[in-house]
Amino acid sequence: MSEPPLRAAILPVTPLQQNCSLVWCTKTMRGAFVDPGGDLPKLRDAIARSGVTIEKILVTHGHIDHCGSAGIFAEELGVPIEGPHEEDRFWIARLDEDGRNYGVAGKPFEPDRWLVDGDQVSVGELIFDVRHCPGHTPGHIVFHHPDSKLAIVGDVLFQGSIGRTDFPRGNHQQLLDAIVGKLWPMGDDTSFIPGHGPMSTFGQERKTNPFVADTVLSG
Repeated sequence: MSEPPLRAAILPVTPLQQNCSLVWCTKTMRGAFVDPGGDLPKLRDAIARSGVTIEKILVTHGHIDHCGSAGIFAEELGVPIEGPHEEDRFWIARLDEDGRNYGVAGKPFEPDRWLVDGDQVSVGELIFDVRHCPGHTPGHIVFHHPDSKLAIVGDVLFQGSIGRTDFPRGNHQQLLDAIVGKLWPMGDDTSFIPGHGPMSTFGQERKTNPFVADTVLSG
């Protein structure tokens, strides 16, 4: 069997056990970290073990467990940061304060590229589509690789749950609209890496998720 074009490793980081993803193009062995929230020694070790050359850092949203160390790591590796959407600028601006509150290293940063719905980002020869999915935070984005039927969804959707919307500028209806309008069209057979906990598929969540199953939303 030939090697799939994309490989991904999930590396839980910080006391909040956030799923940082190392994704790479198997053809070029060039990769990116998605949401390097902390525990940089663990992430450096993953680079060494995988033999991947990191070319950028991608960020789904501005919460401390997802991007507290993004600026620190990007500087260390000499790579750009892409994402999230600029509506999360206020979250990134308070990373040092949130870091103190959560006991996680946090440093504000300015992404090299803010992303909007419909943008694309490259990792090696892989092309990911960007979808703006507000609700958990106003600037939350999702990365989708259609050829691999894989999405990296941050805190929009989880196995059996959805993102919290009780944070500043969270919006429950926006979150539901993003899940149904942006994620479900990616296909029931698309697997997703959530910001916390185990992977699932959109089809599984449409059947069983107590918040967004088709039977719940049509009720």
